[in-house]
Amino acid sequence: MTDPDPPATVPSQAAIARTRALVVLDGAALGDRLVVRAHDGAGARDALGELTGRTAETVTIATRRGPVTVLRSDVVAAKPVPPPPPPRAP
Repeated sequence: MTDPDPPATVPSQAAIARTRALVVLDGAALGDRLVVRAHDGAGARDALGELTGRTAETVTIATRRGPVTVLRSDVVAAKPVPPPPPPRAP
């Protein structure tokens, strides 16, 4: 009698979220507004703004504080976001 096939490995929730995030980043057009969460040595950080650049290794988001370049290998989540609300009247 032969051994049954080994059970298939089930991806973790984190792996699923990362895969979805990379799909969002790959499908976004330059100028699209996104929020990208990435892990770095100090924890997690978010970049909210327009996608201004993309390479095989990085994405660049133009935030209010200036451009933020994120390594794709550090990305854990990403999603499109609506445009910012209009400024309030004085």
